[in-house]
Amino acid sequence: MSRRPWLTSALLSLLTLATLSPASPAAGGKMLAGQVLVASEDIGDPRFDHTVIYIVKHERTGALGLIVNRPRQEVPLGPLLRRLGFDDTGVTGSLRLHYGGPVEPGSAFLLHTAEYKTQGTEPVSPEASVTPLSGRPTVLSEIGHGGGPRRYLFVFGYAGWGPGQLEAEIDNGAWITVQADEALLFDTDYASKWDRAMARRRITL
Repeated sequence: MSRRPWLTSALLSLLTLATLSPASPAAGGKMLAGQVLVASEDIGDPRFDHTVIYIVKHERTGALGLIVNRPRQEVPLGPLLRRLGFDDTGVTGSLRLHYGGPVEPGSAFLLHTAEYKTQGTEPVSPEASVTPLSGRPTVLSEIGHGGGPRRYLFVFGYAGWGPGQLEAEIDNGAWITVQADEALLFDTDYASKWDRAMARRRITL
């Protein structure tokens, strides 16, 4: 998978905050991009209590993920498109904002099903891709006019780990990993996502 500039920049910023010890392999040596992290009862960090996180990048230089079960308010789509300079004729409805994590809360991303691709889209897995919403993101105009990806989450901020940090947290029991699918990532039954993810772990053991 090719490295996109926004991911490279974010990973480099994480390196300035992390220790420089070499990363150990996670989950028996596998990288975890495309899988889901589920916060255990022992997470010890209220920012991540009962969170479900989709890992969009995992390398020896660090990892990035987006929380998928922290919805926030809805914003009208028409006024948003007008502010971005797009035609809002015929546009109705709204976009729900989602809290993606505590790092760079001003950054915005669209986590979406993998059939959609535009400039800057980063494929993650057969289930999902990520498109950064910087500048004048045409995907929002497409959504407003009935196009765009089939399913999506409009996310602000992300969760980030430096070299070896995520691996150490997994080893210490803060996180478990499970397989991702569309329902876990994109459905709106947010209150049950953590329980469903934990149940999936019990099934796979």
